[in-house]
Amino acid sequence: MYSSSFFSTPLFLSFLACMLSPMAVLGANSNHFTEYIGALFRGVKFSDVPINSSVEFHYILSFAIDYSVATTPPAPTNGEFGVFWDTENLSPDAVSAIEQNYSNVKVAVSLGGATVNGYNVYFNATSVESWVSNAVSSLTTMIQQYNLDGIDIDYESFGNENDTDTFTECIGQLIKTLKDNGVISFASIAPFANPTVQSMYQALWAKYSSIIDYVNFQFYAYGADTTVDQYVQYYDEQVSNYPGGNVLASFMTENTTGVISADTGFSACQELKSENKLYGIFIWCADASLSQGFTYEIQSQALLAS
Repeated sequence: MYSSSFFSTPLFLSFLACMLSPMAVLGANSNHFTEYIGALFRGVKFSDVPINSSVEFHYILSFAIDYSVATTPPAPTNGEFGVFWDTENLSPDAVSAIEQNYSNVKVAVSLGGATVNGYNVYFNATSVESWVSNAVSSLTTMIQQYNLDGIDIDYESFGNENDTDTFTECIGQLIKTLKDNGVISFASIAPFANPTVQSMYQALWAKYSSIIDYVNFQFYAYGADTTVDQYVQYYDEQVSNYPGGNVLASFMTENTTGVISADTGFSACQELKSENKLYGIFIWCADASLSQGFTYEIQSQALLAS
């Protein structure tokens, strides 16, 4: 038990100030912005995207895949990852240049994705041990070659939809090993509102949340008729599904039917900001925004920096 005099000491007052600060509150506003880039092969460069110096800015290269595209359909390679993004414009030299020019920029790579050459990308592991060994080896080489800082997990289909244990251990052990080896400094996951997807990622979260830094939830996958109020409700639900997580709001700039519009997504971000629970924003994707002048990237970063 502490004596009453403790509560008037400078130590306690400093502790109290820290606990009451906005960033000490779960889900409080922050200045974190993430942009996926490279998946659509439209010639976008890191330097094309306006970067606000007042935000923490992450690029996520999309994608690295453990599939061979030498066959039709592509064949899984059990954790042996290769590059599947626009390397002509997003090269190792380009990564180094953008990080040298902007001290607030980090670059990661996303694993998996939805499709490759028109075929679904499935998470397939022959065994936990072999998949993790292959993934650690191949990704360490890739990450060091491209001078990357982190990884993002975006598997959206699964060879065995009932086997959450294998997915949990493969991804959890991969992140832990890469962090323990000093290869990466952060990791994110990118689930969306699908029962199988949620069962996989929530099982992963239940065991390995302490080493997962961001939840890049794909809120744009909800229906096109979603309102701002509904979006905020969905956000609150996902914060509950990933307790303690840094859940990013999101929207897409690609012209896709059946999903939440960029205008609705950005308006929802404004509402979350007003409620002091906008941890950050991610946008899919720079490739689509290139022809639009990066309007939403500029607005989103200004909102986060305000």
